[in-house]
Amino acid sequence: MSCIQIEKQALLRFKQDLKDPSNRLAAWTNDGDCCKWDGIVCSDVTGHVIQLHLGSSQDASRAAHERSKLGGKLNPSLLDLKYLTYLDLSNNKFKETQIPTWFWNLSSYLYYLNISRNQFQGHIPDLPTMTNPSVVIDLSSNNFRGLLPRLSSNVTAIDLSNNSMSGSISHFLCYKVNEPMKLEVLNLGNNLLSGEIPDCWKKWPRLVGIKFCDNNFSGKIPSSIGSLTSLQSLHLRKNSLVGEVPSSIKNCRELLTVDFGANRLSGHIPPWMGGRLSKLIILTLHTNKFNGNIPKELCVLSSLQILDLSHNNFTGNIPSCVNNLSAMVSRNNSDNKIFYRTSKGSFFEDILVVMKGRVVEYSNTLKLVKTVDLSDNNLSGEIPKEVTSLVGLQSLNFSHNLLVGRIPDNIGAMVSLECVDLSTNLLSGKIPPAISHLTFLSQLNLSYNKRITGKIPTSTQLQSLDASSFLGTELFGPPLSENSNAVTFSSSAGEKEEGGHDVDWSYLSIELGFSFGLLGVLVPVLFCKSWRFVYFQFLDDILHNLCGIISKYF
Repeated sequence: MSCIQIEKQALLRFKQDLKDPSNRLAAWTNDGDCCKWDGIVCSDVTGHVIQLHLGSSQDASRAAHERSKLGGKLNPSLLDLKYLTYLDLSNNKFKETQIPTWFWNLSSYLYYLNISRNQFQGHIPDLPTMTNPSVVIDLSSNNFRGLLPRLSSNVTAIDLSNNSMSGSISHFLCYKVNEPMKLEVLNLGNNLLSGEIPDCWKKWPRLVGIKFCDNNFSGKIPSSIGSLTSLQSLHLRKNSLVGEVPSSIKNCRELLTVDFGANRLSGHIPPWMGGRLSKLIILTLHTNKFNGNIPKELCVLSSLQILDLSHNNFTGNIPSCVNNLSAMVSRNNSDNKIFYRTSKGSFFEDILVVMKGRVVEYSNTLKLVKTVDLSDNNLSGEIPKEVTSLVGLQSLNFSHNLLVGRIPDNIGAMVSLECVDLSTNLLSGKIPPAISHLTFLSQLNLSYNKRITGKIPTSTQLQSLDASSFLGTELFGPPLSENSNAVTFSSSAGEKEEGGHDVDWSYLSIELGFSFGLLGVLVPVLFCKSWRFVYFQFLDDILHNLCGIISKYF
């Protein structure tokens, strides 16, 4: 069927108000059949324009991609496309364009609306009427502001992330309490939303993905989230949430991702997370106030690939059952994406991961990422040798704890490792020679472990590291300067000349003076983690020196 003349004229008027630097719409002329124009889809039966695909492609080179972006303003002639059900204007350059009021009338008949990654401005009105039984709306990465709009119960997915939406979300979540909603994906990340997260989730039984990260939410995680038995992805990162993880979440057995990082949550990690959330691939609880032991029940999470418990107050030993984390034991598979399924298709997961000291966002290659980060806690004991079974692991960070003993001899079996950080612990002994087998290793930090001794093993990777990776140790050899080691502390005071046999009591009195002086700071040591670490490391040095003196002279 040829296109309808009135719709052809509407498209030409729409084109007149657009800026098209790459002439993407060059074929849009009076002479052609509009059903054959780029970006236009017509009904095979009626000839009516039913879809408009004008989002710019990201497949081209960066320069070509920028040139292909449309700009200008939106012409109300779009309202003449009475049968339009699909509108994509995403990833263009409608620079600081105010969305006209008439534009939102289009949404009544659409099943897909995507105007993301532009610079559209203004307020979003309530969208209570949508005749299509299943609607996807993407308004992300613009400059929209104001309160969240109330939605039609026919909306299946909405993305309002990366805007300036503000205020409470109670009116958005809790209106029409007795009317079940069809919403499956709700993304409100990176806005200015505030207040408590309302406890009215039972009216949203189909939700599969929730993203509330990077807002100003406060209060506790509502218990009614546990009623979302289809939930696969839950992101609450970087808010001001407090309290414990509600036990009702144990009912969300389909969860693949739990991201509660950068809040003020407290209490213990519930042991049921291991047994009840058995499908977890990503668990990140970093930068909270969690305490207690790391439960051994987490070891049964056979699909877990990313575990981040850093910057908390965990104590006790690292569980020796970590070799049961099957996904980390195996090398990467061919599927690069982690996704969750909805009735409208699959949505790809993304997560922020600290890799090689940088915060990196992973999405398309997320399935390739396998990391464990337990840094900046109060963990003690030795590094379990079972850790070396995690041959698929790319990043291992146990830094800033109270770990003792040696680096596991078989660390060379972890052939996928790119980054290892064991700095600021109480580790001792030599670097295992097997570490030279880590051919992908690009970052190793052993600094401030004063009892790590000996020559640094020879390998291309180790000798290319920065010398700062070995500061505060008793190591020597390249990449450290010749005939020097990494210790930056001055030599022992009052050292006896060679051949002497008398005890140097001034040296001993200095050491004892330091020991007794520490008694004056015991109280703050008990309550300040950084003081406590310094205390234990310093005390270890004193005892080491005293034992050396006693064994030498007595």
